[in-house]
Amino acid sequence: MMYRILALFATSSVHPALYAVPVRTVGISPRTSFPTVCYLPAVVLQVWDSASSRLRADFHRSAHIASVVQRKAPQNFRSAGLVYPGSYLLSRDLSSDYHRRADVSLPGSEWDRVGPSGYDHQAEYFLGEFALAEGKKGGQFYTPRSVVELLVNMLEPYRGRVLDPCCGSGGMFVQSEKFVKEHQGIINDISIYGQESNQTTWRLCKMNLAIRGIDASQVKWNTEGSFLNDAHRDVKVDYVIANPPFNDSDWSGDLLRSDGRWKYGVPPTSNANFAWIQHFIYHLAPNGQAGFVLAKGALTSKSGGEGDIRRELVKAGLVDCIVNLPAKLFLNTQIPASLWFLSRNRNETDRFRERGGEILFIDARNLGHLINRRTREFSAEDIQLIADTYHQWRNKNGNYHDEAGFCASVSIAKVEELDYVLTPGRYVGLPEEEDDFNFAERFTALKAEFEEQLKEEERLNKLILENLEKIKIN
Repeated sequence: MMYRILALFATSSVHPALYAVPVRTVGISPRTSFPTVCYLPAVVLQVWDSASSRLRADFHRSAHIASVVQRKAPQNFRSAGLVYPGSYLLSRDLSSDYHRRADVSLPGSEWDRVGPSGYDHQAEYFLGEFALAEGKKGGQFYTPRSVVELLVNMLEPYRGRVLDPCCGSGGMFVQSEKFVKEHQGIINDISIYGQESNQTTWRLCKMNLAIRGIDASQVKWNTEGSFLNDAHRDVKVDYVIANPPFNDSDWSGDLLRSDGRWKYGVPPTSNANFAWIQHFIYHLAPNGQAGFVLAKGALTSKSGGEGDIRRELVKAGLVDCIVNLPAKLFLNTQIPASLWFLSRNRNETDRFRERGGEILFIDARNLGHLINRRTREFSAEDIQLIADTYHQWRNKNGNYHDEAGFCASVSIAKVEELDYVLTPGRYVGLPEEEDDFNFAERFTALKAEFEEQLKEEERLNKLILENLEKIKIN
């Protein structure tokens, strides 16, 4: 079978995410080849369907696109159960003299090489660039790559079941797969389970996984969402990795007051933060771990009984680590955020030491760098620093030590003294600074400077008086 591959090239101001995908995949220079007809992989059109009218208009105008017509998808996309199949035909305006025909085809035998090793990187780039272009709207389906990498690298999901009950475009699953491959693991040792309530976002997720050959059969969609209609009600998993909506007030909490998931307290109807936490815990196996993003307010809030739930979580020995995040990491909100890491079993195991009586706090607010005026991301070094700190603290024979201003291992008794507030800044303190201040030397210098200023003042006052004497009034 032949696969007609996208070969869209920039001719003026096309958004980079809309033309970078195929150029790298097929290795054709945009300076020498301009297509009149080409096919798009479905992931592009999945995002295209949720693009703003402004972005669509810019793309049509810049790329001289006449139409977008759906064509029959290759079998491998149809078998993925996608609503939108995997090939689309774009016809260009042929009147422009700089266009010439350049049909690009790859044989079916090349799919294993180009698909998993080519389209996956391009799709990730496309989703990220589109999310940046769309700003707040883009953040609804896309968790920044560096945040996902940090979560996955800290949890280290080598094998087992992975759940994301608010999976967006599937970034948590993709990064988990990458982690296993990079550490010479077996990808089939991981099974993924997901749920999404937005159908367009669910389509994005299905395609994002399909082009990487990841089994998405257990990634479910329903309009009710994970609280009202849990698609994996009886599933217990080894890892939960998630980025739920921050401070969600529209979660139908009034219909779930007696739900069995609220073992540590009934969450307020006005905020789903602690409903999500308990939903994650409900799905954890006896040795399961969870890592997730949450609004920073959940670390201190006492409204609606949230402080009581947080206290019960700490007393139950579930809270393993809290990471304070810098601002501007997320596209769709300026709300400060944090990472929570929970563990069902914090007793000594083959890999981990006994840590049931303590919590690790990491303050990462000073890490990361700006990639534009509005957006910050972690570097690979930042991610390694945070993850290594957690692993050295958690693992047997780890070489962990507190670092003022960055990390602290704190006893549960100390957390109790501070009324179960989990803000890392309360515990890590301020960074140590070298104090080479010599009071005697500094005082002598300031005294001498002050005496000189008094002498100068006296000289200037005399000069002013002399000048006033020279003024004659008739």
